[in-house]
Amino acid sequence: MSRTVIPLQTQDVSNFAKALRAQLLARSSAPSHVELLNMLARSAGRRNFQDLRAQADEPRPDAHPAQPPKEAADLAVVERVARCFGPEGRLTRWPAKRGDQVLALWVLWSKLPAREALNEKQISDRLKTLHDFGDHALLRRDLIGLGLFFRTDDCRVYRRIEQAPPATAVVLIGRVQA
Repeated sequence: MSRTVIPLQTQDVSNFAKALRAQLLARSSAPSHVELLNMLARSAGRRNFQDLRAQADEPRPDAHPAQPPKEAADLAVVERVARCFGPEGRLTRWPAKRGDQVLALWVLWSKLPAREALNEKQISDRLKTLHDFGDHALLRRDLIGLGLFFRTDDCRVYRRIEQAPPATAVVLIGRVQA
């Protein structure tokens, strides 16, 4: 079974060390593995290890893009999905196949601003300019559902999540933009 990497960050390593030392000195015996994980998390300012893990599972809008894709692009799929876009690069129809829909969403993702916080009206207005079939809410929900966009729990802030598209999406994005 593979292990999930859970990053631990602290702004002040000195305070982190002092907090950890205080917790260790308060004990009469060596802590168990789980107790030590909880101590580390509390020293970093989290409630416990579960809280630290939950924070690590949240999508980060400031995440750096991953390495470039290594798999080969499926050119037949690129041709099929490219037909859903008009000459000006607008999505003219919603593809029937889910895989094609995902690729079309990657193209829309590439046309939306990076590292910019948008409210719901702004993201909806931008999506309206990128398609012709009149369902910007579907596109917005799917962008969030696929992890291409991050939305706060109160739905006030939307941000594009920076990541490397799959190879087929990279070729499609280039084709639609050309």
